[in-house]
Amino acid sequence: MSLKNAKVLTISQYIHPFTDGTGMAKAARHLPQGILEKGNEIRVFMPKFGSINERRHQLHEVIRLSGMNLIINDTDHALLIKVASVPSARMQVYFIDNEEYFKRKATIEDDDEYFFPDNDERALFFCRGVLETVRKLGWSPDIIHCHGWMTAFIPLYVRHFFNDDPHFEDAKIVFTAYDEKSEALDKDLPKKLAMEGFDKNLLKGLGKCTTDDLLKFAMGMSDGLVKGSPKLGRSMENAIKTLDKPMLGYHKDVDERLDAHLEFYQSVMEEALV
Repeated sequence: MSLKNAKVLTISQYIHPFTDGTGMAKAARHLPQGILEKGNEIRVFMPKFGSINERRHQLHEVIRLSGMNLIINDTDHALLIKVASVPSARMQVYFIDNEEYFKRKATIEDDDEYFFPDNDERALFFCRGVLETVRKLGWSPDIIHCHGWMTAFIPLYVRHFFNDDPHFEDAKIVFTAYDEKSEALDKDLPKKLAMEGFDKNLLKGLGKCTTDDLLKFAMGMSDGLVKGSPKLGRSMENAIKTLDKPMLGYHKDVDERLDAHLEFYQSVMEEALV
């Protein structure tokens, strides 16, 4: 049975054509369009990396959604929301922006391919920013689909920060794992999360953690898992096997992938009703 009249929130680290054409960027570009064309509602979010050409892609600020401040690591950061249309699709993408975190002309590494030391905070800001914006839009997703380690705080925030918020109370979280290089994150990450009021017992395993550890943490709190690459690293493959959750395998063909996702979303939503 094909999914109809569902609300699907797609949150991705990369989306084509705003970032390079990785498997993730392409999946997060084509899936929402297909979901929309099958009679569902979508909202799509990504970070406004400084490497994105605002003029070429015709980004503009959404004044009514901007202007909030988010506290990350005990410091105020202004949240800016921008939007652009995807050429050849009736699809808009919202961008989470901030002067300090996203002005640099890069994505997650500098010119020498060094992983930015504040990437954990950039991910925290991005995830909080998405959920605050969805609340401001007054929109309640049925499915929240996360792509990439930068979205890995979404399950934590939905389950343990916005757990009393009616916008998210019925949302099911689907997480797609890709074959990404694992990078070390700031060892103080648990302290930063504790400042936001998260229980320390929840944060076990996040001290001295890598992006892979963070992905496993997020997948453990999700309702369904998807393999976004034909092969994942051994530790990720093993982690997925140990999690007793609905799992969708990798689909290379775009049309097959869309149909498989629509069925998967439906089954994840139905499983919650059983």
